[in-house]
Amino acid sequence: MLMEFIFSKVSAMARNELRPVIKLRSTAGTGYTYVTRKNRRNNPDRLVLRKYDPTAGRHVDFREER
Repeated sequence: MLMEFIFSKVSAMARNELRPVIKLRSTAGTGYTYVTRKNRRNNPDRLVLRKYDPTAGRHVDFREER
């Protein structure tokens, strides 16, 4: 029972450090954001995704904000 608790804590800590929660902010200047997780090992640079901005009414680039 104690070992399961220890392993669950270790895996949870490692998971949070490897895949942090990031905010993606619209480059259209509307202030609209998406929230997602990213794998730091595969994508160490800032993430840029093309997603729909409902305020602007079109697809625009969303950049990672820390």
